[in-house]
Amino acid sequence: MTTRLWLEDIKIGTTLCTGSHTVTTDEIVSFAAQYDPQPFHLSEASAADTFFGGLAASGWHTAAITMRLLVTSGLPIAHGIIGARMELVWPTPTRPGDELHVELLVTDVTPAPSLTAPGFVTTEHSTLNQAGKLRQRTKARIVVFNKPPG
Repeated sequence: MTTRLWLEDIKIGTTLCTGSHTVTTDEIVSFAAQYDPQPFHLSEASAADTFFGGLAASGWHTAAITMRLLVTSGLPIAHGIIGARMELVWPTPTRPGDELHVELLVTDVTPAPSLTAPGFVTTEHSTLNQAGKLRQRTKARIVVFNKPPG
């Protein structure tokens, strides 16, 4: 089992790289049909003459994959990854066959005001495909607790 990290365990400059996830056409279409049913997410044919010029995953799908990678192989924060604020950018579309992974950097650690209140960790992370193309850039402020006494 992975050791869970508390606020005092996390340092500015900490980096990590998650495992990876390969995105399939079926997964893109299924996610879009349920959550973002726009033509450029639903089929190659309907996406061909759009801004994307082909099937593109919803940005929200890319965000969901990023979250899964962070939870399953990213920063193992005690009590889970609890978001307080986030900036999200999708500079290029996620495509079928992309093998995504996340590279994360801790840029700030704000101490908790008391032992019972949480502190915050700010991260910048990039979701990249197998060719190093940036699919999503995120800056997140995460709630992190102090280790309980004892």
